[in-house]
Amino acid sequence: MTDAVRERYTRFAENEAPGRSALYAEWAAGVAGDAAVQEVLARIPENRRQPPLVFAVTRLLGASLDGYAVWREFVLRNADAVVAECSARSLQTNEPLRLAALLPVLSEIDGPIALLEIGASAGLCLYPDRYSYRVTGPDGELRLALDPRDGVSSVVLASRVAGELPELRLPEIVWRAGIDLAPLDARDPDDRRWLQGLVWPGETGREQRIAAALDIAAADPPTLVAGDALERLDALVDEAPTDATLVITTPGVLVHIPRSERAALVARIRASTARWVTIDPPGLLDVWEPPIDAERWAGFAVALDGRVRAAADPLGAWWEWRAAEWPLPS
Repeated sequence: MTDAVRERYTRFAENEAPGRSALYAEWAAGVAGDAAVQEVLARIPENRRQPPLVFAVTRLLGASLDGYAVWREFVLRNADAVVAECSARSLQTNEPLRLAALLPVLSEIDGPIALLEIGASAGLCLYPDRYSYRVTGPDGELRLALDPRDGVSSVVLASRVAGELPELRLPEIVWRAGIDLAPLDARDPDDRRWLQGLVWPGETGREQRIAAALDIAAADPPTLVAGDALERLDALVDEAPTDATLVITTPGVLVHIPRSERAALVARIRASTARWVTIDPPGLLDVWEPPIDAERWAGFAVALDGRVRAAADPLGAWWEWRAAEWPLPS
């Protein structure tokens, strides 16, 4: 199993961390060449040993943001605790910036909206109406500023758009709910610390953005249900107000669900009366209308009811509106 660890951490060091976190790139490259640390990480279940998860757990346990030699010594000294904590944790990248890429799609849906997110974590993507948006063009020029009625939000989502800028408006959200295997409470100090610890060192502004979004969620907590989405979805759907449009979102979560369960969940959502909004790797699903050539598609696919609307950065930093090519059915 150490071969799998070495390959995974090599890929992360070479392809995923550069440009986002120099420190995580250093740690991953160190693991890729370190048999002793590979043996420790091989004891962690395969779906719990992703580099961002392992690195966040070690920080939670007390590892400092120092070079690889210091981090390595910490891991070897605390091997049992690292294995146990990683085995009990999962990646919960609750990035509100994803809403910058989803807002154009939400703007196409008539409200009021009852918003239900699968893989909600602390529910930070359930507040598209409480955040401010700043959209710039490729040249950095401001193309749109959008704020809640009571003024500029403490969370400002800045994104870059290429090409057409569709009409954007803040949705009217009247109900917020989510499902997660291990939901986090924005009011709980330990949950807040864990979520903020998932931010990679070097990601400027992201930790502050998440902290501000946690404050918004803590002041008006959503309904969060623990459990498997297939088992809990129907009951939660029944709780949604009937005089609102039910919108189910799956922003970035489907890639973490095994194939058979993922297909069953998507089928369940599409069979319901809800609108479905998602942002996913283009090759992940075969429901896209029109079909996507994943090898030629930049970024993730943003879709409404399976109908492709945009290409986007996985975390929402940029997006390109492509809906004019594929109008929604009348």
